[in-house]
Amino acid sequence: MLTLLSFVFFTALVGLLTFWIVRGKEHASTDGYFLAGRSLTAGVIAGSLLLTNLSTEQLVGLNGAAFRDGLAVMAWEVIAGLSLVLMAIFFLPRYLARGITTIPEYLAGRFDDTTRAITNAIFIIAYAAILLPIILYTGARGLSGILDLQGITGIESDQVLLWIVVWMIGIIGSIYAIFGGLRTVAISDTINGFGLLIGGLMIMWLGLQLVGDGDAMGGWREMRDANPEKFNSLGESTSSVPWPTLFTGVALLNLFYWTTNQQIIQRTFAARSLAEGQKGVLLAAMFKILAPMILVLPGMMAFYLDQQGTLFEATAEANLLSGAEDALAELIDEQGEQGLAGKEPEVWLAEEVQSRKADRSYGILVRKVLPKQFAGFFAAVMVGAILSSFNSALNATATLFSLGIFRRYLRPNADEHSVVKSGQWFGTAIAVVAMTVAPLLAGQDSIFGYLQKMNGLYFIPIFSVVLMGMLNRRVPAWAANLALFAGFATIALGYFVFGSFVDQLHEFHFLGLVFAVLVGLMYFASIASPRELSAEQEEQAAPAPIPMDRWKPAVPVGAALATVVVAIYLYFAFA
Repeated sequence: MLTLLSFVFFTALVGLLTFWIVRGKEHASTDGYFLAGRSLTAGVIAGSLLLTNLSTEQLVGLNGAAFRDGLAVMAWEVIAGLSLVLMAIFFLPRYLARGITTIPEYLAGRFDDTTRAITNAIFIIAYAAILLPIILYTGARGLSGILDLQGITGIESDQVLLWIVVWMIGIIGSIYAIFGGLRTVAISDTINGFGLLIGGLMIMWLGLQLVGDGDAMGGWREMRDANPEKFNSLGESTSSVPWPTLFTGVALLNLFYWTTNQQIIQRTFAARSLAEGQKGVLLAAMFKILAPMILVLPGMMAFYLDQQGTLFEATAEANLLSGAEDALAELIDEQGEQGLAGKEPEVWLAEEVQSRKADRSYGILVRKVLPKQFAGFFAAVMVGAILSSFNSALNATATLFSLGIFRRYLRPNADEHSVVKSGQWFGTAIAVVAMTVAPLLAGQDSIFGYLQKMNGLYFIPIFSVVLMGMLNRRVPAWAANLALFAGFATIALGYFVFGSFVDQLHEFHFLGLVFAVLVGLMYFASIASPRELSAEQEEQAAPAPIPMDRWKPAVPVGAALATVVVAIYLYFAFA
């Protein structure tokens, strides 16, 4: 009961503080609703960037990946630091100089209106069908584990409880995003971010103390001695991120996510100046480099405790085995022995149990190490993180629809009030779709791996077009549009038709190959059929809406952060 009360108290406190801070602020205009009036400061930008990213697909999914693969999965975090450095120094000045609200709007200015329409459609479909459902699913799983909702509610059916928690999170998140706009999302992100940082560090420290029998540093040494291979930053060849992929798909997915993903970078478009935006992005980069302490190390602790037989209780172990056996029987019923992909039933069953343990390990660890009075607080912080990612994706989807489709094609003469309302109604519809799809994700082998795989479908084509648009002004619009279609279709065929080829090559190398082909296609098109630039296109058409003076220490700070990333990799690769 104490856990539940502290959860309700902190959740309500964040809501009240957010309401108090944003009260009286202007939300009725498109700039006010979608870009917080272009008024965000460095601290709010950094906090919102971090919490939008650090949701349960990271807390649950990445710690689950660490449970299986060890420290190598830190690539998703520390390489994000490098991507944010590039965002601050290279990408952000080009975005803010144009005063854009969305990435499709940038591409319309660089290529044509067809490019805008294609990227709008890709973003909206991807967010509705992939990102939003995964946020809700992992959020519901993590919250159920921390609060022990099965024990509290008495609901025995895991699937029924999943549906209830998904809809609860989705409804609360929709209220923030649909009625509050970007400013409300960013402020609540920042408040929850402090709580997540404190709670995450507590779990790391208390977990190490549990492993080391009261001695945190002894716990670290105990884990390294027991499983030294888990502490290799380069990982094994069977890891989900073998080191050669750091230079292909892993790097490209990170670059898109932090430099081109509308859900993430929309708050940087709301910076009150370029200097403030650069400071905020680089501050976020510093925290991302430190993020493995919260997002990777707990998963490795959970693996160690599971090996010792002290993580899961006997009842939980029995339930996991029973669920895996049911899944095995259902798979054989539907697909026969072919569904086992050449594995013996016993091997498939053992891997399925480990997969289920991985997805539940973080919630179990939190409940095990945190005192009850803090467990509710951390559950509330987790809900804040879930809501942050859900709110941001929902707000970005509404922005893309309202400004890219409603005002552009459906009602070009609509007033500001009608444009905002269209986003609210569309956001509501997308939220309902996401809440319906999310529970159907149960049973994926690795929810974090599934997310990265699905992201590749649209990350790679869009990033290739944005990058070439910045580097080569002679790329014609038809080549960019062809790259968007061809890239999406090629990756989809690779995933769903020629899966064996992609598996042999490794899916991240496959993504790197597709990216190289798309860039080559656009480069040769710029030579064979160069775009003719008008005088207006040669010059900036309108002045930037905010001060564009750069933050002078941006380059040396970025270089220092990049050096730290390389040093971390080298230390754990050869220590």
